[in-house]
Amino acid sequence: MDESDAAVTNGNNVHDVGDDIQFDILRDATYEISRKLEDIKLDCEEFGVELVQYESEATLSRIIELITRDLSEPYSIYTYRYFIHNWPYLCFMARVGEEIVGAIVCKLDIHKKGNYRGYIAMLAVDKQHRRKKIGSSLVQKAINTMIQHNCEEVVLETEITNTAALNLYQQLGFVRDKRLLKYYLNGVDAFRLKLWLR
Repeated sequence: MDESDAAVTNGNNVHDVGDDIQFDILRDATYEISRKLEDIKLDCEEFGVELVQYESEATLSRIIELITRDLSEPYSIYTYRYFIHNWPYLCFMARVGEEIVGAIVCKLDIHKKGNYRGYIAMLAVDKQHRRKKIGSSLVQKAINTMIQHNCEEVVLETEITNTAALNLYQQLGFVRDKRLLKYYLNGVDAFRLKLWLR
């Protein structure tokens, strides 16, 4: 689920950027997109959706229900608590009235060279409330919070067959960094996606 590179072989980089100049251009382009996220009004608000930060375990069961329904990995309650208890400020819920219709769970820690790296662990939106820009708004909200905590890059993994997720993250400036062979329990490969913030 997180940074396990065991399934990556040297020849599997999706972008084989042997040229440092090409890499810098790509990084600068994603940085420009991510910088603009700070000024974007959350699009889901026009649909009456409110984004709220995680507050207590009273909502944990609904978050688990949403994510279990949508994602291919069966996470234990301890996995949710690991993320939510350590980084509650990076767990957001989308709410319509009193109903929770979407959730994002992330973390932020120190990576190589002492840089702060954000990680999007889980994102899910109730099927009845899709096409309301809830997913992209949750990601924007999480990234904006990471920026406030000096995050320099954000990564995540998603199935190579999940075109909806790939399109969503690409529109927000993420690029395909690596292909992870048989990353999920169902045997499907994953793409690691990355967004540079600085």
